[in-house]
Parts: sequence; C-alpha cells; structure tokens
Amino acid sequence: QVQLVESGGGLVQAGGSLGLSCAASGRAFSSIAVAWFRQGPGKEREFVATISRGGRNTNYADSVKGRFTISRDNAKNTVYLQMDSLKPEDTAVYYCAATLVSGNSNPGSWGYWGQGTRITVSS
Repeated sequence: QVQLVESGGGLVQAGGSLGLSCAASGRAFSSIAVAWFRQGPGKEREFVATISRGGRNTNYADSVKGRFTISRDNAKNTVYLQMDSLKPEDTAVYYCAATLVSGNSNPGSWGYWGQGTRITVSS
C-alpha cells in the first residue's frame, strides 16, 4: 500500500506561481513512480506530469510544458509540482498518483491516489 497526501493548493492570480507537494508513505519511496493529474470543473481527469523513480526522467502534458516542473526528493519521500505562469484554465483539483510498476497518461494505470488539492487561478 502507498499513502499519498497532497498540499499547497490555493487561490492565485493568472500569471502567478504555486507549488504543490505530495508526501508518500507505506513503501520505499524510491520504488514508486509518481505523477500529477488534474480534474477541472466538468472535465475528466487528465495527465499533468510524471517523474521516474530516480527522478531522472520526466514527462509533461503539452498544456503545461515549459510552465510546470515536477521533481522529487527521495530522502523526504516527497514529490513536488512547481507551477509558473498559471492560467485560468489550470483551475482544477490536482491529484498525486503512484504506481509500483509503470504508469502512463491514462489515470487507470496508476494504482494509488491522494485526496487532491484545489487550485483556483483567477483572471
């Protein structure tokens, strides 16, 4: 089992920045791959970014590429999502997800989820 707890959500103006954290427990953190997903109002859950176990490989959705940065600190069992140049369309609940095997942009490929943290970007 893997437990995930997100933090760092809030309200920010368009063009601003916000950082999210995802603290993991229950398994050796270096053994899990982690991703961020988001679900906007009336929308399906969508992939945002993922990072490999060692942190060397990252992948981003086109919509956030160049604005968001995913990173991890295995010593702190934490994954981060730094969000810059935020847009109103980034408004969503952001979820941290983890897998012990491998995941992709399909939410169904991730076995563990946090409770989510809400981001609201005002125009």
